[in-house]
Amino acid sequence: MVRTAVKKQAVAQQKGKRGFWLTRYFGEIVNELKKVVWLTRREVAYLTGLVVIVTIITGIILGSLDFGFTQLIGKVFIGG
Repeated sequence: MVRTAVKKQAVAQQKGKRGFWLTRYFGEIVNELKKVVWLTRREVAYLTGLVVIVTIITGIILGSLDFGFTQLIGKVFIGG
């Protein structure tokens, strides 16, 4: 019986340490997020527009290459 009581006490202490550790962990996350220098609305809009433009240009280039190779393969192998 004494061993069971000691084990229960040890388990309870470990659970208490886990809870404290978890609280401290999330507290540190919040503190680090307060240190982050966030972008302004204008910077976000500019960078988003830039990504959209680059994506469209890349899509046009890849689409053109795909179309060109499809036509080339069609003429060479199929004879069309």
